[in-house]
Amino acid sequence: MAHMDHATEADTSAKRPMEVATPLGIPMERTGSGTSWLPDAAPMRAVHARAGNWAFMTHGVVFGMYDKQNGPRGVDHVASLNWAMLMATRQTPTSKLQFRAMGSAEPWTLGSKGYPLLLQTGETYKGEPLYDRQHPHDLVMELAAVVERTVSDRVGVSLYAAPVGEPAVGPVAFPHRPSAMTDPLAPIVHHWQDATHVTFGVLTAGVFTRSLRLEGSIFNGREPDETRTDFDYEGRSLDSYAARLTWNPTANWSLSGSWAYIESPDAAVPDESMHRGALSVLSAHVFPSGAQLNTAFVFGANKHELAGHLEPSYLAEASLQLGGIHNLFGRAEYVRKDAEELVLGPTGPEGDFNVMALSGGYLVELGGQSPVRAGIGARGSVNFLPAPLSPIYGSATPTGFAVYVRLAPQRMSSGHDMGTHAGH
Repeated sequence: MAHMDHATEADTSAKRPMEVATPLGIPMERTGSGTSWLPDAAPMRAVHARAGNWAFMTHGVVFGMYDKQNGPRGVDHVASLNWAMLMATRQTPTSKLQFRAMGSAEPWTLGSKGYPLLLQTGETYKGEPLYDRQHPHDLVMELAAVVERTVSDRVGVSLYAAPVGEPAVGPVAFPHRPSAMTDPLAPIVHHWQDATHVTFGVLTAGVFTRSLRLEGSIFNGREPDETRTDFDYEGRSLDSYAARLTWNPTANWSLSGSWAYIESPDAAVPDESMHRGALSVLSAHVFPSGAQLNTAFVFGANKHELAGHLEPSYLAEASLQLGGIHNLFGRAEYVRKDAEELVLGPTGPEGDFNVMALSGGYLVELGGQSPVRAGIGARGSVNFLPAPLSPIYGSATPTGFAVYVRLAPQRMSSGHDMGTHAGH
């Protein structure tokens, strides 16, 4: 951070650029969840302050939501989804030291069973697999330290150490993707693509250039348990591993591919491990009119060791902001889930099922130039099921909707606003 004449200076202006010297000139906007990269042109929503050579940034979101999922497996629910993150960073043109802490109040605002979401699967409640519901996040979502240092004018190395954090698996996690930030509900492909974003024990080492990053992780493969306020280390170790390659060819694009071996991720099936592969293409574009378009295309696949077959998933999502206040968003998903994951029971149909979900909505933002802006939104969804699942869900096309309010920081920048993009 550029030298300040005063010991401390708070700055909550959404328009003021932050003069930042970074290793290899890589801008702050590129920072995604864990060690992942976003497009440089992606918007950054945060409130920031400075103290000497340290920069402090906090960002997050609070949704207050009424969610209604229709059909025999659907219910309605009023709850709050939320998370907040604090980062403290000291960096120069050759080095970076950063500390992160992220947490959520969802153990209390959602409860252990989470919120209703048709076709969602993953994790447990009262020792049984959750289905048609999205689990809450843990009280502690990340505690991490990041060190980066250049070894030449073109190459740098990095180390990420996290008692709680995210390994180099999959794309940027959905709560942090600009294409998903106006949608309060999780993708139904979450546990096929980015479910490792809260992991209790991670070490990641990497080497990077201005546009490429290659990294490897060792981590605890077990998903968080249903006690959301503790640290899940008992009986576990850094038993899983992953590698990821990311390429940012221009300020508007970020492409990544990863592969992971995950040891015994599911407490309900402790003897089964899996392999997970993922490919993603993220984009961010600012048009002359000021409109901002963010998109994500993600492929993810699980291969369970005992089952031996591949379960693929595909996701396409986009968010378009117009006039600084109007936000349109949409998501299309396809995933193959089996009878055990959907908890169809001993009398239900058997085998694998290809399911699809389409969702979309609108959010209007209020509050002008205040550091934190309120928004009011709504989203609807329709799911497409094969014939064997229709009797269980009451229809071949069960639907859902949600209305919500959102609190989120003002947009601090959108890529080129900050003057930190050497080479653009």
